[in-house]
This record gives sequence, C-alpha cells and structure tokens, in this order.
Amino acid sequence: MRRNALRRVIEKFTENTRFCMICNYLSKVIPALQSRCTRFRFGPLSSEMMIPRLEHVVQQENVQISPDGMKALVTLSNGDMRRALNILQSTYMAYENVTEDTVYTCTGHPLRSDIANILDWMLNKDFTTAYNHIMELKTLKGLALHDILTEVHLYVHRVDFPPSVRIHLLTKMADIEYRLASGTSEKIQLSSLIAAFQVTRDLIVAEA
Repeated sequence: MRRNALRRVIEKFTENTRFCMICNYLSKVIPALQSRCTRFRFGPLSSEMMIPRLEHVVQQENVQISPDGMKALVTLSNGDMRRALNILQSTYMAYENVTEDTVYTCTGHPLRSDIANILDWMLNKDFTTAYNHIMELKTLKGLALHDILTEVHLYVHRVDFPPSVRIHLLTKMADIEYRLASGTSEKIQLSSLIAAFQVTRDLIVAEA
C-alpha cells in the first residue's frame, strides 16, 4: 500500500520534482517504481576510500576510536559507508569509546576471538564439551547461529584443509544455513555443525 502511494506521489509531481531513492536491495523496490526510475549501481567502497572519510567524521564529532575499532567498522560495513556511519553512531551512543569489542558487541556480531574459540572447541574437543561451551557462549553474548556460521565460513577458507575435506565441510555448512533459513531449531543445527567438524577431524586424521 505504501509503495503504491509513493508511486502516485511520484506520478503527480513528476513535472517539477525529481526523486532520488537510495537502497541496498533493488529487489525490494516494486517493478512499478523501478520502471519509472533510471538505475545507477555503485559497487562497495574499498577500505582506502572509507577510512579517510570515517576519520574526518570522527575528528569533527570528537569521537574516541581505537585503530582496531576503525578496522571493525570497515570490516562489518562491507563497503557500505552508510552502514559504517550508522554503526559508528550506535556504538558511540552506547559505549562512548569505539573499540573492536564495543563495535562487535553493539552489532551483535561474534568477536574474532569468540569464533577462534568456537573453532578450537569443534575441532579439538569432544561433541558434548564443544556443544556445552558454544551454547554457554551463545547465551552469554546473545549470538545467533547464522552469524557464527557466516564467520566460521570465512575461517574455513583460511585453514589449510585438504580439498576433499574442505568441500565436504562447506557442503554440510551450506545445508545447515539452508535449514536455518527455513526456520529450524538453532540447537539442532548447532549439533549438526559440531558433528560436521567432528567428521572433518576424523577425515583429516584418515588422510594423514
């Protein structure tokens, strides 16, 4: 209803007004609006382009930010300056000092140290111990399994796994992400994730 109302407003004032709509996902704009617009696509900004502008904002607003906090802003924004500024503002209002820990905590994103611990538990501990540790961490910091899965995926590409083992693990993780998107239980899918890494550990030992 609101989108159709916007379409009527655009049509009514098109003779003397130009509208500019900024969005991250074109698919969320209805076709009736898209057909009345000229589309411009902009790729993500590089860190070299984002950092100077963020430093300017930080200086003008007198925000105390650490080097690792700046790096966290750039990492989590994925090249989106608007998102970087929103995270910066939210973190400063909540914690005053902008550091890596406060940025990740404010956005509800797992810390790199948390992901490193989760990987260590899944690869080196028995199933029950790993499950209990991860559940305790999820409860303590309010982490979502989907966010954990996303970060673990990045680490999987950095670890020197044999190709066949990496393919097996990525396939299992893709299945888990699909089931999470379908609304299944996080506890069950966490068990599946730990089991996938336990099998991976056994495959690595077998190939050694």
